[in-house]
Amino acid sequence: MASATTHPSSTHDRGVPEGAAPPAATGSTARPKRDALLDNAKFLLILLVVVGHAISPTADSHLASAVYFWIYLFHMPAFVLISGYLSKSFDGSGRRVDKLLTTVAVPYLVFWGIYALQSLSVGRSLPESPADPVWLTWFLAALFVWRLTVPIWKRIRWPFAVAVAVSLAGGVVATGDILGISRIISLTPFFVAGLLLEQRHFDFLKQTWVRVWAGCTVLVTAAACYLYLERLSLEWVYWRESLTDRDVDLLPVGLPARIVFLALAFALTAAVLSLTPRRTTWFTALGALTMYVYLLHGLVIRVGDSLGWYELTGSFAGPLGSFVVNTVAAVALTFVLCSPWVRRSTKWIVEPNVDWVLRPGRDSAAPKRPVG
Repeated sequence: MASATTHPSSTHDRGVPEGAAPPAATGSTARPKRDALLDNAKFLLILLVVVGHAISPTADSHLASAVYFWIYLFHMPAFVLISGYLSKSFDGSGRRVDKLLTTVAVPYLVFWGIYALQSLSVGRSLPESPADPVWLTWFLAALFVWRLTVPIWKRIRWPFAVAVAVSLAGGVVATGDILGISRIISLTPFFVAGLLLEQRHFDFLKQTWVRVWAGCTVLVTAAACYLYLERLSLEWVYWRESLTDRDVDLLPVGLPARIVFLALAFALTAAVLSLTPRRTTWFTALGALTMYVYLLHGLVIRVGDSLGWYELTGSFAGPLGSFVVNTVAAVALTFVLCSPWVRRSTKWIVEPNVDWVLRPGRDSAAPKRPVG
């Protein structure tokens, strides 16, 4: 039986990717039940994230290239949308800001350093400062910024229209690399759309005709990627550079294409949410562990690459065989990183306890205005 969508201030409100499973409820203070739909969707999406990164070096295969392009059409936009939905409760209070610092800002800095050291060890170039994200750490930087803007979006009369306008405007100016600002601006409509989602929208997606449309959308876009789209520049789906940075003419190509890719990402996000099981499944609990998978899988892939894993699989199985092998390996890696022993051994770094850096006695309530 499908569970009802919980209010975003429940155990989900950490955002996506998410860390450890919620603590068990005790006594009369039981916390709201987690939403199986969101946990299922988060696990399926993090699985696609790992597969996408794992097959990237195998793009010599046409099939691998098409699958990679199709995954990147929507997997991070979908994550951003879910993150927006789970950020509704952010109100700028001391408690919420503390949580933002300890669960997003600190892991960003920690893993920026880890990925920087790994990059140095293999001769990769580094950004000029920690304000420039290293590889997958861009999402944590973006989530930090998006969360801080939640009170603003709640005050704007037409938030989604404004967010789309911001995204399109961001495509026509040079943005630079600070905090991955181009991705933050470009993907803002998905975060704001998540803030606006309500239970009725999830109910709409479970109708039979919508699910039929969703299945057709998945199949048609996958076929289009195989036949046509994978020949396009991946920058269209990376969202990391503006049209100006890429020297793309705004008209007749740049802005219309940007609108098309926004629409495709929204359509596929809706399709995935429509097709995702709403009941509790055997992988539902793993949806609460996406932070571990997200932050750790890149290290495994990069270390394997530096040790010659992809050359080995390519020479042994050929381009297509390497794609298949690495897809299977990515699925296995996802489950391994969700395992209890991995969580126990890495919790200190994925979810570091940094309460000592916060001021004691923090009051989440607004200070009273003096009288007189």
